[in-house]
Amino acid sequence: MKFLHLILVNLRRKKMRTALTLGSFMVALFLFGILITIKTALGSGVDVAGVDRLVVRNRVSLIQPLPIAYREQILRVPHVEEATFATWFGGYYQDMKNFFPNFAIDVSTYRRVYPEYRFSEESWRAFAEDREGCIISPPLAKKFGWKVGDRIPLEATIWGGTWEFNVRAIYETERRELTSPELWFHYDYLDERRGFWKGLVGWYTVKVDDPASAVEVAAAIDERFANSPYESKTETEKAFAAGFANQIGNIRLLMLSIGSVVFFTLLLVTGNTMASAVRERTNELAVLKTIGMNDPTVLVLVMAESVAVAAIGGGAGLVLAKLFTLRGDPTGGMLQNFYFAPRNLALGLALALAAGAAAGIIPALGAMRLKIVDALRRV
Repeated sequence: MKFLHLILVNLRRKKMRTALTLGSFMVALFLFGILITIKTALGSGVDVAGVDRLVVRNRVSLIQPLPIAYREQILRVPHVEEATFATWFGGYYQDMKNFFPNFAIDVSTYRRVYPEYRFSEESWRAFAEDREGCIISPPLAKKFGWKVGDRIPLEATIWGGTWEFNVRAIYETERRELTSPELWFHYDYLDERRGFWKGLVGWYTVKVDDPASAVEVAAAIDERFANSPYESKTETEKAFAAGFANQIGNIRLLMLSIGSVVFFTLLLVTGNTMASAVRERTNELAVLKTIGMNDPTVLVLVMAESVAVAAIGGGAGLVLAKLFTLRGDPTGGMLQNFYFAPRNLALGLALALAAGAAAGIIPALGAMRLKIVDALRRV
């Protein structure tokens, strides 16, 4: 800490240059924070997927349906413990900007397949007994100020018209990844009102008695419906969620590409800054060595300046990214779990410090190897 004042004085030597370098780190780490938050939001379903659950969908496409009669046949497959189904509704509240996930579920089986969602027996019974009842998540209740007993209208993008629901329950869960804005309602209510696809469902979720038998069960289900008008594709819930997220592109590849370019650019910018700073202070470094500062201390001093720039600029960028994500999903429903997790913030800071250290190592080595006589000879 005794060299802290010297480091700060050196950083203030060229204020504009230091400010621009800090700005480079700030913008880069802000971009990192937003990109990794988007990746987390798109992959949140992958992270929480159950290892003992399979998803059965139409082989052609997720938007194609399957017959409701398939449930009984799925239950006959060995190792299948339970099967439930759901259908995408695609409604919005008042304005298209207020879109959020909402789908019709099989009330009699859904709770057994998804035990991670918790309800009081009273609230679940109220939902089950009300054909127009619905269940909402805590974030959805907070966003619109809804509470149990409210009657809410949704405009249906697929089925058309205005559909009204009674809020009968707000689920609870200890897992933050599961608390995205969403609404569930009765499949029977959907099926009796819609004008087409009656008796058809969007997908099945199958609970197996042993995760080790998942591959065997998936093959047996697909074989059972092979060559039928509605052939199926069965995959693990994790694979299903990953495929759903990848429909908009390879987010991981995009992040790696942008991150690599940003990291390399930071190395060039910071390396050039530190090299210029060392050249300007050649005679000063020689004086420091003359009065007793050893080579390793000079190395650490220059490295500390580079890492300090990275820490200050990168830290500011990460704070700005965190503040931006605290405003919630900016897309109006596409990125439900828009949350900059602490572990990702720590990762960003570590990358910033690594970039600062990598950029400062060459100028620092040059300063360490500087000969006093040669340095004092320079003007």
